[in-house]
Amino acid sequence: MPDGPLPGFGVYLQGKDPGGFDWDSRWVRWPDFWLPSESDKLRVVLQEVLHRSAIERVEIACTGGMGRTGTALACLVALDGVPGSAAVDYVRRNYSHRAMETPWQTRFAKRFPRPGSLL
Repeated sequence: MPDGPLPGFGVYLQGKDPGGFDWDSRWVRWPDFWLPSESDKLRVVLQEVLHRSAIERVEIACTGGMGRTGTALACLVALDGVPGSAAVDYVRRNYSHRAMETPWQTRFAKRFPRPGSLL
């Protein structure tokens, strides 16, 4: 757990349910080095992150914090209105240059739907 106050809301990107937390949380099934098992669920959860992050501390985490977390952050940036490639570049510049560990994670983030899309 990083230093600082505990989150009010957490999103956990894991292949298996990480179990309970002392705060409200969502689990997105997402095997390491792969893609989320349900991209529609990821979108719903990330929309919740957008709303809740304005009023409380939000945590997005996987095991290593680079591949799945980086991909989810780029998808979050896309949902906030930044086009796919620019969203990926933004996360790599402002979070970690190692964000999105596989070509398919990068492609997924670049193609992730923006507001008004049909997914």
